[in-house]
Amino acid sequence: MTELQTFHLPDSVEDTESHVHLAYDMMHAWERDGIFQVAMPPVQSRKAHNAIDSGKRFFRLPTDVKLGRISDLTYSGYAASDTGESFTVCPDVALTDSRVQAKWPCHGPVPWPDECYRRDLVAFLAELTAIGDKLLKLTALGLELTDTTSLTNLARDGWHHLRSLRFPARSALAALDTGARTDDGLLVLAYQDDAGGLHVRPPVEGEKRNRNWLLGESTAGGYENEEPWLFVRPVPDVLTVYPGDMMQFVTDGALLATPHKAHLNTIEQFTIVYCHEPGFNACVHPLLDPTSTDYLHYGTHFTSTFMRANPDRSTTLRIRSEDRLTILDRLRQTATR
Repeated sequence: MTELQTFHLPDSVEDTESHVHLAYDMMHAWERDGIFQVAMPPVQSRKAHNAIDSGKRFFRLPTDVKLGRISDLTYSGYAASDTGESFTVCPDVALTDSRVQAKWPCHGPVPWPDECYRRDLVAFLAELTAIGDKLLKLTALGLELTDTTSLTNLARDGWHHLRSLRFPARSALAALDTGARTDDGLLVLAYQDDAGGLHVRPPVEGEKRNRNWLLGESTAGGYENEEPWLFVRPVPDVLTVYPGDMMQFVTDGALLATPHKAHLNTIEQFTIVYCHEPGFNACVHPLLDPTSTDYLHYGTHFTSTFMRANPDRSTTLRIRSEDRLTILDRLRQTATR
């Protein structure tokens, strides 16, 4: 077990000597451990606890009620597997929105179970979004990008999303963990309850892993049984922060996406995982290589990733039956001009 470095974020990030030093320290923590912690002040901690408590109430509802919280327009809503349950919150887009009317894939209202759950998760989501923007500014300083606003500009109107997760007690399942994977996102922020269970794989010299942005490829299970893996001890009132797939893409591997897995405990665990993202219709290019012709249309990446992970979900079936991928292809062509 490694003691992770914990950072206290300033109220705002500026190009000052102290903030540049903070940014360098963050980069070194990622390069060493693949993850660090951010301390939450009391207001943020209270919202985190409220979001976890609302998740506990939701997951204790009858199965038929939870199964009613699924949308065929968006990947928001309830899902279950043999290693746990989740409720995903993607951008909450009204049915009257022009993008929904135009049948953009993945766009629609969140199928909230009740107003209390909506209020608590939206409040925490707003805090995570603000923290994500600060961290992107610091990341740009730490990477010494010529344009220190390039990452935050990329995430303007971002397709930020979170998953509220419940992992059952180990005795309830034959599986011992959820399997190794990387997460979507420029940045991934996670809050775990005191049951813990999170393990991460730090960067290993010579490994150039995670090409999860390529269609048809997945990093699930990669290096799952190879050392090293670090146990992330649950600490009150902190968020863990690690790079996701998008950060590895835009930095061309200068920052690697961090593989992680959750070991099931003897008691159930509750976690919230948030992905800080580019805009759905954003065209993403590697920022450290201005000569690169590589690009990624984020909406295409998000849609293909969720379709691959949810092949039988009603959302996936509707995208296919209504040929919404053709609409997505038109968006991609327009975005790259």
